[in-house]
Amino acid sequence: MRFFLEILALEKLKKYQVDLKILSPSTIYKFDYLLDNDFFAQIDGPEVRKGKVNVSLSVVQIASDFEFDFTIHGIIIVDCDRCLDEMELSVETTNRLIVAFGEAYAETSDERVIVSEDDGFINVAWYMYEFIALAIPIKHVHNPGECNSLMESKLRELSVDELDDDDESLEAEKDFEAIDPRWEALRYLKDITN
Repeated sequence: MRFFLEILALEKLKKYQVDLKILSPSTIYKFDYLLDNDFFAQIDGPEVRKGKVNVSLSVVQIASDFEFDFTIHGIIIVDCDRCLDEMELSVETTNRLIVAFGEAYAETSDERVIVSEDDGFINVAWYMYEFIALAIPIKHVHNPGECNSLMESKLRELSVDELDDDDESLEAEKDFEAIDPRWEALRYLKDITN
């Protein structure tokens, strides 16, 4: 069953294929895509499940390489790190991908891909998804006051206990530093080098 679902997903993502064999050298080709909730559901990636993102792709063949320039901007829905509710996040990024023909598919670097010359095409769906996922900041939280109030109160309740534990460990660390003479020697060396 999973095999058939994967084939169905690939068939739906077929509109993101770029046929390299029909492109003329030195001519710039433009492709525009609107990535919506259906796109993210078909990709089924862990970072982004919903959104509305515009992608402008320009492709040009220079010598034997194809340069793919992606301009991506829009809104995605991710989980808030603090309250775990969904939140909107604006994404804007530009990325480049160099594609060349070879015997079989291979990623030779983060920006360079080899595709089979027999196939002659590349599907850019996963690359667009990856570029969006990489544009997500490490920390993403709601603006102050927009988090789920129930989760925030639970977080404050738990954070107080953790703060108490942290205060105790800081005090123990200070006591250790005051007792251990090696720290004094290191402080002395640090002071004379500054």
